[in-house]
Amino acid sequence: MTGRPAPPVLPPSLRAPLGLIAALAALVVVVVGALYAGHSEPAGVDRWIVHPTADSVRPPWRRVALATDFLGEPVGAAALVGTVVAVCLLRRWPRAAVFAVTGVGVAVGTTTVLKPLVGRTIHGAGNLSYPSGHTAFATAFALVVALPAAGRLGLGRAAGTALVLGAALVAGAAMGWAQVALGAHYPTDVLGGWCTALAVTPATAWLIDRTADRLAGRRTTGSRPQQRR
Repeated sequence: MTGRPAPPVLPPSLRAPLGLIAALAALVVVVVGALYAGHSEPAGVDRWIVHPTADSVRPPWRRVALATDFLGEPVGAAALVGTVVAVCLLRRWPRAAVFAVTGVGVAVGTTTVLKPLVGRTIHGAGNLSYPSGHTAFATAFALVVALPAAGRLGLGRAAGTALVLGAALVAGAAMGWAQVALGAHYPTDVLGGWCTALAVTPATAWLIDRTADRLAGRRTTGSRPQQRR
């Protein structure tokens, strides 16, 4: 018995444009990280946007910023990812469930690795700030939802790319605003976190699709009856 092949989490029509975007995003991460490596003060562009070390919001917007920030904390992030995983499993789409966990995990893990390499700090030597892990999580989470959705909806290259980038921009901007408003990150840290997710999440989706397709191919080959000689 053969079933329909599982739909990819990275739609084929989006591989080329997102591959280019991922490469450009990775370049931004490296360049900005090199510019501010070892710094402990806001850059000129950071001061132009807002003074990052000052608490720039008051109620009720402060409560909004704190609520947004909570979604990037372990409990909030686990609730978001767990909800997506549960929906994917109920819909019998295990590949998307794996992507939901792996996509955000790789993005946040990459920021964790980069922070000590860059060595940029805020509010003291122990607070590594570049790139923003919260922003990377929010952006990656938007991508793990939007990429499979674009495939399910059958969107073409232009519409699919617009959906994916729009979701990533909205989620990253919301979390980035909260991080800067609460004084947890410089604006350029937020840019680094956003670009980190754009660089690694589509690549993670491609690897998951490639691995799943190979495993499915092996199972299909192994289940074929051998011909008699």
